[in-house]
Amino acid sequence: MPIKIPSDLPAYDVLTNEGVMVMSPDQAARQDIRPLRIGLLNLMPKKIQTENQFARLIGATPLQIDLSLIRMTEHQTRNTAAEHMAEFYHSFQEIKHEKFDGLIITGAPIEHLEFEDVTYWDELCEVFDWTQTNVHSTFGVCWGGMAMINYFHGVKKHLLDHKIFGCFRHQNLDPASPYLRGFSDDCVIPVSRWTEIRQNEIDSRPGLRSLLGSDGSGPCLIEDPNHRALYIFNHFEYDSDTLKQEYDRDVASGTPINVPMNYYPDDDPSRKPQNRWRSHAHLLYGNWINAIYQSTPFDMAKIGH
Repeated sequence: MPIKIPSDLPAYDVLTNEGVMVMSPDQAARQDIRPLRIGLLNLMPKKIQTENQFARLIGATPLQIDLSLIRMTEHQTRNTAAEHMAEFYHSFQEIKHEKFDGLIITGAPIEHLEFEDVTYWDELCEVFDWTQTNVHSTFGVCWGGMAMINYFHGVKKHLLDHKIFGCFRHQNLDPASPYLRGFSDDCVIPVSRWTEIRQNEIDSRPGLRSLLGSDGSGPCLIEDPNHRALYIFNHFEYDSDTLKQEYDRDVASGTPINVPMNYYPDDDPSRKPQNRWRSHAHLLYGNWINAIYQSTPFDMAKIGH
């Protein structure tokens, strides 16, 4: 939440330059407050687990959040009960006339497919266009972020010959960014993917800004101001045991898999994994929610204009 101080106080400029949220009395007097409406377009097969992960992060701020669960219209999930989907989810076609302060588009376990081969790709492209008129800020996560940056900027995803799997140290590339407020110079983030986005292709597209990156796993968090979007290719939202669940699943099925790097103490899968990303996860999503709060119109009809 911002601190209200006079705009001519020396601390105002100092704190602003340091990335601290400040608000002048005039700004505060003009501010109206209402619940923020955030949509979660859930493309993951384990819907309930994903709902819990993101709700935990966006619900940790002092602001009131109205969370709406969204699904692709024709795609039917086989991993979540139909009763749950019918009771709690709306299809995109049902809500596309509505406005949202924020939208999260999750990843999906379909990395091996070309974007155009995904069964719901045409509707997802409609979602991307819709975010420019009906959503104030969009957060694309993992495959969802790769799909968005490909659609808006032509940045390709590249298939790897091995899975990037584990907890990787990332550098803070833009400490003054409001989305990295409170971040240390580096942080640990879980990574689990067979594809990558390459930094040189990001750098060649005007308007994109890299916020977090890793020598071991590549670019991570990209800001796209022209489309009011963030793209993150890794998994701050993961629970402490999510990588363990993936590892145990692959071991049980006989799928070749490496022990996730820097995850278990001494890389020993018999020991309890350590969560070293939780605090930065809350910072990032809290900063995103606060950035929306600072800039979204009070009159939701004005979103997108």
